[in-house]
Amino acid sequence: MSEAVVISGVGLWKPPHVVTNKELVESYNAHADLYNAQHADAIAAGDAAEKPHSSEAFIEKASGIKQRYAYIKDGILDPERMRPRLPIRDDSELSHQAEMALASAEQALAAANASAADIDLVIVACAYTQRSYPAIAIEVQQALGITGSGFDMLVACSAATFGLQRAHDAIAAGSARGVLVINPELTSPQVNYGDRDSHFIFGDVSTSVVLQRADLATSTHQYELLGTKAVTQYSNNIRSNFGYLSYVDDSNPYAADKLFHQNGRSVFKEVCPMAAEHLQTQISEVGLEREQVRRWWLHQANLNMNQLIVRRLLGRDATDDEAPTVLDEFANTASAGSIISFAQNHEDLVAGDHGVICSFGAGYSIGSLVLRKR
Repeated sequence: MSEAVVISGVGLWKPPHVVTNKELVESYNAHADLYNAQHADAIAAGDAAEKPHSSEAFIEKASGIKQRYAYIKDGILDPERMRPRLPIRDDSELSHQAEMALASAEQALAAANASAADIDLVIVACAYTQRSYPAIAIEVQQALGITGSGFDMLVACSAATFGLQRAHDAIAAGSARGVLVINPELTSPQVNYGDRDSHFIFGDVSTSVVLQRADLATSTHQYELLGTKAVTQYSNNIRSNFGYLSYVDDSNPYAADKLFHQNGRSVFKEVCPMAAEHLQTQISEVGLEREQVRRWWLHQANLNMNQLIVRRLLGRDATDDEAPTVLDEFANTASAGSIISFAQNHEDLVAGDHGVICSFGAGYSIGSLVLRKR
């Protein structure tokens, strides 16, 4: 029988800059006015669509989001630019995403009472990486002085939970004693800040989780993984077409279809029942009833989605203690949302309490883990 696997530490790094809904709305509306004036003839002829105004009330009602963090704020609020202005770094310098990753990784290692010598594998799991190779994970591995191996994996908004499952499997199989899973979600470069329906959705953040063989863990707060579950089902309703093929198919690498875009209504309609069924199946598979789950650390994409999913599970509205929300402060941080919720809401659990970490997103993809505090 394999040794139990535990989460022994978690880290959360917030970027230094905040972008409020008010700031976003003012810059977007100014951008919309500029666009409409520049394309007035085409709009009048019916050859182009007028950009509608946005509002703080619309954003909060649609998502529950009030603000978000930005790795670089400069440029996002410029009506003539509408994207962050990241300085170029030389190949010899630490990359932007590795810098974010290290900030949360060091926190997670400290929380786990672990050092580089305790880690055999580094997984950077996120929605986007700033380059294809060398892997950000290997860059972070080098910076932390970890021996062993590292790799990047992209599973959109389910990347964090899929990465945790890979880490669990590596430890359970005996190929690693400890794994560091990092989610440096630098999402702002892929946001279309000129699109009313999506300009407010995402924020930047970095989270990290240390998983260890239970007999080697020495941290104060430990959570045994009772089960992991992942499922994918192909859908075009959430998509980003950015990629290296733009170089050879002669398309605009920065066109709207190359940035994040979605059919929000279809996503809501299809993902909510899929996620609720997934979670119900998983907790049953580990021998639990819904009432035995003390806390639900759910993906933080949309407040209305989370409320509906938990209502389907529990047959009633959940309290914020049962299903904590971080959307108002962080916005949608791609795969990191459920880890932020866990990082901020786990130390009050007592031995024997159960919780579920779950994320869902493009693909479609859903990943979840059932935990028990030791």
